[in-house]
Amino acid sequence: MSIEVTNPAHPSRPDWRWHLGVAAFVTLWWLVYHQLIPVSEWVTSFFPIDRHSHTGEAIAFFFYDVPKVMMLLTLIVFVMGVVRSYFSPEKTRALLSGKRQGVGNVLSAGLGVLTPFCSCSAVPLFIGFVSVGVPLGVTFSFLIAAPMINEVALVLLFGLVGWQVAVTYLVFGLAIAIVAGFVIGKLRLEGWLQDWVRDIHSGANATASLTEEHLSVVDRYKLGIEAVREIFGKVWLWIIVGIAMGALIHGYVPEDLMVQIMGADAWWSVPVAVVMGIPLYTNAAGVIPIVEALLGKGAALGTVLAFMMSVIALSLPEMIILKQVLTLRLIAVFVGVVGTGILAVGFLFNLIF
Repeated sequence: MSIEVTNPAHPSRPDWRWHLGVAAFVTLWWLVYHQLIPVSEWVTSFFPIDRHSHTGEAIAFFFYDVPKVMMLLTLIVFVMGVVRSYFSPEKTRALLSGKRQGVGNVLSAGLGVLTPFCSCSAVPLFIGFVSVGVPLGVTFSFLIAAPMINEVALVLLFGLVGWQVAVTYLVFGLAIAIVAGFVIGKLRLEGWLQDWVRDIHSGANATASLTEEHLSVVDRYKLGIEAVREIFGKVWLWIIVGIAMGALIHGYVPEDLMVQIMGADAWWSVPVAVVMGIPLYTNAAGVIPIVEALLGKGAALGTVLAFMMSVIALSLPEMIILKQVLTLRLIAVFVGVVGTGILAVGFLFNLIF
């Protein structure tokens, strides 16, 4: 990524205007972000359909999730662009990878638990991590943990099936995120990133030499803006495509068919449930009502949890967006490693509970 920074001795506008502009942007971002739900409902009301119909659910979902993910992408990439000006990729990699193997994966997965993102919302932060040189396996630990485990899902699971299942889900979800990221990191697949991402990840020589004391705060703002322009311009269309696909199938969950499959006392029910979950798209809290309905109709707990994990960690819309960052080979490795972990959890839960 080639970035030009103007001479800080001759800024194009006074520094205070830049500071004021950034503060105004963050304030406006926060205000708009917290109005996305009512705005999406307002937009949906203009369509001549029943709001609670399948189509109404899909439309409301689309008009909420598209601006949400776009806004997250813009803010996170800007912040990462500024942060990147303080740390060369080598420093960042050393900081987050840890001295001992796997420490970075544990920290990254723990961060994912604390961030209530769905799979597509986690992608912007994943891109930001990659852009500042965080090791690929560590970023994958975050990408897996962020949607799969959050406090809302754990509280809802606690109320639905008890604390034992909720804690076990937390432990195994973290284990999948840490182990999968560790394995992907060991495979050293940075060469399987898309070319433009690999260029950013490999060093960004233009900015590596302009770090720390060489840049003013305004220069760092400019680097953040340039990062937004470059990355946002490459992925925005595919974010819309991915979320549109997720919205189309959001309200059309074939519940009766899923109960028949997930209630079957056969080894194949778990892998079939995982495959069925991939085309769907929702967050952990959104899938809990489906889990409750399936369990209430007699579906096996391990099979249902495997389905839940595949919905929120391996969603097809997420893969469409990730295609702009990862090659198909790397996506296949990601799906294979995470899918294997989910299958293990499903079989184990069916054996224990």
